[in-house]
Amino acid sequence: MEKSKWPPGDLVIWIFIMAELLVFGVFFSAYAFTRANHVELFNTYQLTLDRNAALINTLALITSSYFVVRAVAAIRNDNSQRCFHWLLAALFMGVVFLVVKGAEYQHHFAHGVNLSTNTFYMFYLSLTFFHFLHVILGMVILIAVALKAKAGGYSASEYTGVETGASYWHMVDLVWMVLFPLVYVMR
Repeated sequence: MEKSKWPPGDLVIWIFIMAELLVFGVFFSAYAFTRANHVELFNTYQLTLDRNAALINTLALITSSYFVVRAVAAIRNDNSQRCFHWLLAALFMGVVFLVVKGAEYQHHFAHGVNLSTNTFYMFYLSLTFFHFLHVILGMVILIAVALKAKAGGYSASEYTGVETGASYWHMVDLVWMVLFPLVYVMR
């Protein structure tokens, strides 16, 4: 087994990840600045959010990231099938996230909430939907990695693709770990 390189995965994904984190950082900064100037509005409408759904989604993403870590460990041990199964488990948790978040959106839309309802909902919908799209992209990447793993395309000597997909997925998880307390919890 070869020694792991740093950063894990392809360097190009890290450039992409840094660009994405910069965009989310700007979004989070704009949210925090606007919130500081409209505390009462944000506190009032934050109470309309489903914290239980957000907690389920937090647990789903943390669990999925654990499964991705197990997939990387499996391929480092030259076990493509186990890597494939761990990736399927991670994808299942991604589906859980999308279903729960979709139900949250459906609830809000059914009550007439949209981007122009107020400043809080504009940020809530923009931030969470931007993240939602990243979850979908991350799942597409994990599907591609899983299919290649199932076909035996990775080994203990060549698993850069698995680490690349894992790195992106962990970025998606990290962003949620900031978004969850910022939007759902912080008062």
